[in-house]
Amino acid sequence: MTYLIIVLLILMSALFSGLTLGLMGLDVFVLKRKIRLGDSQAKKVYKVRKNGNLLLTTLLLGNVGVNSALAIFLGTVASGVVAGLIATGLIFLFGEIIPQAIISRYALAFGARTAWLVRILIIVLLPITFPIAWILDKVLGKELQTVFSRGELLSVIEEHEASDESDLDEDEERIVRGALSFSGKTVGQVMTPMNVAESLQINDKITAVLLSKLRESGHSRFPVFNEERNDVVGILYLKELVGKTTVGKTIKDVYQKHVIFVEESSHLDDVLNAFLTSRNHLFVVIDNLGAIEGLISVEDVLEEIVGREIMDESDKVADLRKLAKKRKAKKQIVGKPKRLEKNRKKK
Repeated sequence: MTYLIIVLLILMSALFSGLTLGLMGLDVFVLKRKIRLGDSQAKKVYKVRKNGNLLLTTLLLGNVGVNSALAIFLGTVASGVVAGLIATGLIFLFGEIIPQAIISRYALAFGARTAWLVRILIIVLLPITFPIAWILDKVLGKELQTVFSRGELLSVIEEHEASDESDLDEDEERIVRGALSFSGKTVGQVMTPMNVAESLQINDKITAVLLSKLRESGHSRFPVFNEERNDVVGILYLKELVGKTTVGKTIKDVYQKHVIFVEESSHLDDVLNAFLTSRNHLFVVIDNLGAIEGLISVEDVLEEIVGREIMDESDKVADLRKLAKKRKAKKQIVGKPKRLEKNRKKK
């Protein structure tokens, strides 16, 4: 009978030890999130895990009581020193190491299966554990929520990408990474440099050849420069030329004067919000001196989010920024563009 009680006490020690590590290792805020997503196991565990200090004192009290009883019963079958060594070995191996190693890996599933037992223990030991838990709550306060930085979230995505158990596919992981990182990029990093952008001059005549060239370019909006070609004064929308008699006229007759300028140091999340609020799809990029540097469109921002170049059937170059760098390397640039007027509208 004594040996049966010893075995029972070892099993109870293993249970208390494993539950202490397993349940306390579950973040209460993670459990809440899982519950919102419909996880039934998390719902069962949360009922006993939400009062962390009460659960901790209950499990530790039970564990200490069982281990003390185990040492006493072992003393009835062996001498003092031998009983101490046997108790230490049994508790260390079967009461601590093995159950903690197993339960820590399956904490949520095991906790859900034993939640009913834990609730009974909490009720039985409540007269002793409640005052201690109450004091701990007052002194330590509520449990703090774990908040991940952007870098940590990106690291989590990378870990998911390397795991075979992740239910995210490659495209979803790429888009999540892009959505988390695009706000740290600036307009200057993603814009289309002006030396490779399709542009027009305000006095250019509209001819059949020009119309054909504009249609074949694949673009629907074109920046319009002034006569000196040092300032963008408007935007030409290709739709304004479709189905209308415009041949013989000049760009000055059909372009829209409304232009929105954005600095190349602006962050992409701010620019995306500006696109949405202004209902414009093309901004002109300027440097800190007001010189024209390039163009940025909604498509450029979306490419950074989805992590892929968006090309249509008319695009001949995947990355215009690389093309601009090659052109710049082939020619020597003398001087800088003129500084624009101080009263230029910027957004």
